[in-house]
Amino acid sequence: MQVRYPLSPPPGRFSPPPRRARLAVLGLAAALSASALSGCGSASGAGPADVTMWTFKQSHVAGLRAAAAEFGEKTGIEVRIEAYTPDDAYSIKVQSSAMTGDLPDVFEVHSDGEDFVYGAAGIVEDLRGQIPASWNNRFNPAVRRSGTVTQDKYEQSLPATATSHGVKKGARYSLPFTIGTFGIVYANKAKLAAAGITRPPATWEEFIADLKKTKAKEARTGGLSLGLKVPSTGLNWIGQPLAFAQLGKDGYEALYGREKSADWGSPNGVKVLGAYDKLTPYWMPGTQTLTIDDADQAFAQGKSAFDVGGTFTLAFLQEAGMKADDILAFGLPAPREGAVKDLALGPIALTGLALNDASPRKAEARRWMRYLSEPDVAARFSKAASDLSATELGAESADVLGPNLARLMATFKGTPENTYNPYDTSFRPPTLDMDEAGAPLIDMSPLRQTSPARTGLRLRKLIDSYWQEAR
Repeated sequence: MQVRYPLSPPPGRFSPPPRRARLAVLGLAAALSASALSGCGSASGAGPADVTMWTFKQSHVAGLRAAAAEFGEKTGIEVRIEAYTPDDAYSIKVQSSAMTGDLPDVFEVHSDGEDFVYGAAGIVEDLRGQIPASWNNRFNPAVRRSGTVTQDKYEQSLPATATSHGVKKGARYSLPFTIGTFGIVYANKAKLAAAGITRPPATWEEFIADLKKTKAKEARTGGLSLGLKVPSTGLNWIGQPLAFAQLGKDGYEALYGREKSADWGSPNGVKVLGAYDKLTPYWMPGTQTLTIDDADQAFAQGKSAFDVGGTFTLAFLQEAGMKADDILAFGLPAPREGAVKDLALGPIALTGLALNDASPRKAEARRWMRYLSEPDVAARFSKAASDLSATELGAESADVLGPNLARLMATFKGTPENTYNPYDTSFRPPTLDMDEAGAPLIDMSPLRQTSPARTGLRLRKLIDSYWQEAR
């Protein structure tokens, strides 16, 4: 499977997912010594005023090229965009080009992971002190420090085996470019219409009722798809946001604590698991055997009425052949009697822009990077890419974005009290394996092998073992 997005955060507050360090697996950090990089320039063939940029996302190319054309007309600076896919091919391209001195001026990178690997290897510029507030404040507040080596990130880099070993504390190796979140539901409008459904569900109970209607209309193809072959997805993308909405922030965090009166085995935990178990009759047949891509593809092919993913799933569905008008997208709704009535889903930085440390065109490249953060440019890019720019877009951008992207952007709007933050894992055991934690939910739903109460006790035992290990 080519992972298009983060799956689950590892231990530590706001830590990046492991997949973002894939470059180190290829030996990048070890291969790129300072001596090897000393002659690195920009991609060959670029003119004296040209800027080159590479991306690993094919869905971003059209929007970037349209922005580059506008930028060229305004500034006289030509920007050449190239895509190398899939992600592993991009990683190999960067590694080989770093060794031959043929890197681009600007990279698109996986935020708070690959940028640090590049920074440790000496490939990208430390942007610290170069980004004025007038530029940085354009970004969504949740990601304004993205790309920065915080104290936590620096401590994580200290072991010699760390993929980011060698980064400088306080350095900034990228700027946020796209953002997203988990817990987004996609619905097939035609199947909704056939079942008499005319609007997104306002509550969890309405969502279950809508599933019942679509499943009754089309028994084989009216259900819900999710790539449960990756066990963490059910817990991360549905279970945890549902728990946050049901119990509130403190109650949700207590599920992972050591107090048996408030953990997954407690009445609170069983209540959340019981709500999750309401999905059981409505899963697409065989969804537990599907990868995330398989589940999204099944939805695009009409094999399910609903699909759960992230904001980043929309572009994949359209690449798979669905039209924007075929899809209704909305954030996971909160339970009617939950502690949080209006659930918001906190955004995280998904991709960023990094500057080649050896670029002979740094001023032009920075100008291009800043141009991409302008609100009107960012809105047009988002529309073309079916993705969400890190630039904070106002309500006036809704007409440009279209209804689906506007609804996705609206899921970010919340307060600290009603916003589920998928990257705050500070309350969990530090080494908790989320795939291992997600497996009991699959046995309960869709497999029907156990009850919510027994699932809660199994989670209690598992999480307690991790706390014991952490002592």
